[in-house]
Parts: sequence; C-alpha cells; structure tokens
Amino acid sequence: MERAELTRRIRKKAWSIGFNAVGISRAEPVKGNHLHQWLERQFHGQMGYMARNLHKRADPAQVLPGVQSILCVALNYLHPYPLPYDVPEKGVISRYASGKDYHQVVKDKLESLLKFTQELDPQIKGKVYVDTGPMMDKYWAVRSGLGWLGKHTNVLSKEAGSWFFLGEILLDVELDSDVPGADFCGSCTRCIDACPTDAIVEPYVLDSRRCISYLTIELQEDIPEQLREGMGNLIFGCDICQDVCPWNRKAPESAVEEFEPKEINQAPGLQELARLSREDFQKRYKDSPIARSKWRGFIRNVVVAIGNSGQSSMIPELKGLLNTEDAMVRRHVKWALEKLQR
Repeated sequence: MERAELTRRIRKKAWSIGFNAVGISRAEPVKGNHLHQWLERQFHGQMGYMARNLHKRADPAQVLPGVQSILCVALNYLHPYPLPYDVPEKGVISRYASGKDYHQVVKDKLESLLKFTQELDPQIKGKVYVDTGPMMDKYWAVRSGLGWLGKHTNVLSKEAGSWFFLGEILLDVELDSDVPGADFCGSCTRCIDACPTDAIVEPYVLDSRRCISYLTIELQEDIPEQLREGMGNLIFGCDICQDVCPWNRKAPESAVEEFEPKEINQAPGLQELARLSREDFQKRYKDSPIARSKWRGFIRNVVVAIGNSGQSSMIPELKGLLNTEDAMVRRHVKWALEKLQR
C-alpha cells in the first residue's frame, strides 16, 4: 500500500475510534537539550523516572528499532462543572481525575488503532504509549502538529485548548508527516500570574517542586510549609493555569463517557474525606487516578486543605487523625491544628 493511502486510512480510523486529533511526526532524535537543562535545575523533584533512560527519551529508535513514524493522538476529557475554589469546606480535585483513570481508556483505543494498522500491513511493528515509558509526550505532540507548548508547559490547541490526554504509537513504517504546531501564546502571561505557588518560574519552564499537581500527587514526603497556604483547598492536582488560559474559553466538551465526573469528585466535603479509612479510600478510588496518591498522600492533602479552610468545625476530624500510625500525616495534622487554633 502506498504511503499516502496508508496514512489516510490510519487517520480515518483514528477519528472513527473517537480521538479528537491525530498528528504524525517523522521519528528522529529529539532536538535541543531542554530536558537536560530542566533536570540539571532539579525541577523534576522526586520524579526520578524523568532522569532514567535518557538515551531512549532522546531517540525513539532506542525504544523501537527501525521506527520511522510517531503517530500522536489527543482525546478530550473536558466535562465542564464549577470547581469549588471558593468553598473552604470542600476539596478541589483536578478535572482530569474526576472520572475513570484515563490510562486504560486511551490505551485501549490506541491498541485498537495499532491492530487496525497491522491488519492493513502485517509486517508493521509498533509500540503504544500513554503517559508511560521513555516517551516525551508533549514534545512529539507539538512535532506532530497537535498544538504548541504553552507557557504553562501544557500542550495547547486552538480548537481544544489544553483539556486533552495524549498518546502515541511508534511505527516502523514511513507515513506522511504533519507540520509542527506554531506558538500562539503571544504576550499573555495569565497562567504565570495565576499560579498560587509561583511554579512557572519563567515562560515554558515549570519547577515541578512548587507545582500543586506535583505536591498533591508525586511528592511522597512532607509538603514544604511555605507552599501549603498557596494550595488552598486543592487536594489532588490543579487546573488553575488551565482555567485562566484564554484558549480554554471555548474548549469543546468531551464525548467520552468514562471521563464524566463522578459526583463524589466534584465537590467532596473535607470532613467526610478526613474520616476515610485506608479501606474506604481504596474502595472509593479503585478505578481513579486518585488511587495513585495512596491513602497517606491523599489524607495529607486533605489535612492541608482543612488547615487552610479557617473552619474550626473541622478540628475534631483533625484530632481524630492524630491517632494514625502515619507520622507524615500526624505532622501535617499538627500544622493544620495550629493554623486553625490561632
């Protein structure tokens, strides 16, 4: 099958599967040394996996020998609903985590697309990635024309804003490539100005160690005290830089049912969450990205939010957590109690 026809059929199938955008980049070594500079500044914090397998991140041929094309897809997850930023007794959960875990949803669709591709030509070899493995998802999304890297370091699209998940298929066949996305951030700095912990240290550069998403998900130790007040009532992830982005004003709503927000995640009460046992947590979030934080990390986040709430009515819940065997949680409880009892 000729390259143009193969490309056309693969694109058409990707759309029929439900992807909102598909782009293709020629597989070649990554240009520039942005990742190395970012790592040298220690901006990855505890995300040690970012510093592993750098040779694979820099060259997709190290991941799939003979790779010629990288097919990138975007799947919109936006289901609009008001986040309770201004309701201190409620917790804020990032929109991406309000529904079913996206990894399997996107992966299933990508594997279906790869299977279709290999039915067209059984000789084709491919590998699927969804926010896993040594793939620089955002770099390849931009290279394949899905959008540009915004100043908040999320990929932006004129049509979809930034409310979408990314995934890739590495293929050892040459397909027609797309033009890399152009930057349309202009002089806007709203994401930088709005970040409550000043995590966007300069345009296009994020210090993950200050990012609320990192603090509430990736960090497995104590949250630095100087950053706790800036977290407000955010308990898992953060959407602030996306909420203020002008390109997200008209972002389309997702058609993916699995990403519809569960009622328990839209505006959960902090008092209720503080009472969750480990078993309750596992049951409540078993198919959710929130499970990644584990009970101790999630309760730590909830405790910080309670400390920021100014609501003395939640002191009994905090005192109840003083009996937990987890020393990290107890340290955060003591901080929250001191803050509420001032």
